[in-house]
Amino acid sequence: MIFKNSLNFVNNSLLFFKKKLHFLYVNSNIYNKKISSYNNSFLEYRPSPNLLDCLIKYDKKRINIENYSLNEIWNNQKLKDKDYKNLNSFFWLFSLDLKSSKKDTQDIILQWIEKNQRYNSKNWDVDIIAKRIIAWLSSSRLTYEDSHADYKDKFNKAIKKQINHLINELQAYESVDDKMIGCSAIILAGLSYKNKDNYLDIGLNLLKKLIKFSFDRDGFPKTRNIKKLNFYLKYFVLIREWLKESQNEIPEYINENIYYLGQAYAFTWQNNKRELLFNGNYESDNTYFDNYLKRLGYNFKSQNNDLGGYAILNNKKITLAMDVGSSPDKKFSSNYQAGSLSFEIISGGKKLICNSGYFQNFRHKLNEISKSSATHSTLILDDRSSCKFSKKSNSKSNIFEGLKITKKNIIFEKNYWKVNAAHDGYLKQYGVIHDREIEFYPEQNKFIGYDKIISKNNTKNLKFEIRFHLEPNIKMMKTLDNKSILIDLDGEGWKFNSINSNINIDNGLYFGKKNLFLDNQNIFISGMTNDNNQTIKWEITKL
Repeated sequence: MIFKNSLNFVNNSLLFFKKKLHFLYVNSNIYNKKISSYNNSFLEYRPSPNLLDCLIKYDKKRINIENYSLNEIWNNQKLKDKDYKNLNSFFWLFSLDLKSSKKDTQDIILQWIEKNQRYNSKNWDVDIIAKRIIAWLSSSRLTYEDSHADYKDKFNKAIKKQINHLINELQAYESVDDKMIGCSAIILAGLSYKNKDNYLDIGLNLLKKLIKFSFDRDGFPKTRNIKKLNFYLKYFVLIREWLKESQNEIPEYINENIYYLGQAYAFTWQNNKRELLFNGNYESDNTYFDNYLKRLGYNFKSQNNDLGGYAILNNKKITLAMDVGSSPDKKFSSNYQAGSLSFEIISGGKKLICNSGYFQNFRHKLNEISKSSATHSTLILDDRSSCKFSKKSNSKSNIFEGLKITKKNIIFEKNYWKVNAAHDGYLKQYGVIHDREIEFYPEQNKFIGYDKIISKNNTKNLKFEIRFHLEPNIKMMKTLDNKSILIDLDGEGWKFNSINSNINIDNGLYFGKKNLFLDNQNIFISGMTNDNNQTIKWEITKL
């Protein structure tokens, strides 16, 4: 233990000094001179702003630039961190009325350039720079057209200086999401200024490395995060459309990744039209993105029943989705939730059984709570999650001890569905395997579940709970005989029962809406393990 603590101290000290040296270097005159070097060239390709519709939801009411206090916009010291980042990313340009004054818009950009000639840790972060470059170049009608030669020279220099910094930083940068945005900005700069600085080749090569690092063999993100899947698809489509519009060759690996990501998007969203609350996901409406894809001629289809560690079976009325994947590697686990073998049921577009969602703010204690197995519709043993997480101060928690799926079997026939899987998340500490099997009989609208607690070393006297979460405002009540629970799903009646089990209703929290929490309820089965293998059977039947 003493040796381990000493080793951690040494590693932390080395990391501290490395960061300190890097900070001193990027703030030095040597570094400033290095990133100021570039080839003179003018802006040739100017991307259509509407290609960014996949990233930006426009307000119905457009803003006129004259509404801004032009002389004070960069002097507001009271901005919150989020507002400061939004201001410096310049994505607000897309909310401007195109009748806004070009001169006023360019004056604001010129003020920013003059105040930020050198690296600044506060507004030269990778994601802020990347968004700023994308915004400046994609809004060239306001930011560049009809400007004088001196302004254009300063604009081009500022773009290239920031791109040079991006290229230097991106290799060692930790956030894969920010790397994706950074690659996109470098590629766009390479298209806009052609290839005198080799930006296009550099950006595409960085994108290749990101693909190899971040996606599995099926093209699904290794994080197993559905929200990130949508994020990557949007940026890959955006890059492809830039290449197409600028009449550049589209690399085959970009088409290939769009194909696989598109299949996964159809699998997780388009076939269901409801967000599935697994592993960092929360409620959102992707209809605007569907319309964007349709407008550009993308048509994704998926006949898969098993992809990315998820089993999703559906017909016109019912969807059954279950997490049947192993936990991701530690480096991909910052948004992972310990919901192995949890499931959701959608009936007529309404969630009958769900998970509780994900609280995004990692600095809030609710983030840790939302990662627990208790917030998922699955088995909890000894009040412990199926995975263990470790957290450093002021950062996201990652998996400390993960789990593996030890078996998996999926059957999807017209009149019979079955999903069966098992995980070893409780094996090391308790000697227990959790095996879950869910059957569905479409003609009877009946689900039958079997949760097996398989003891490998005569483990007994451990408390177990199996929870079934419901969305807020879903009404349910226990029958007088205490053997069943009736669920009113917006006028649709369902009955939950578990013979020979103790069933109750409990209050909980729902994190399905971004960074909010609401009261909800869950059905739970509770009991104690014994030294024999146990099977808890439950049923959900439409009335």
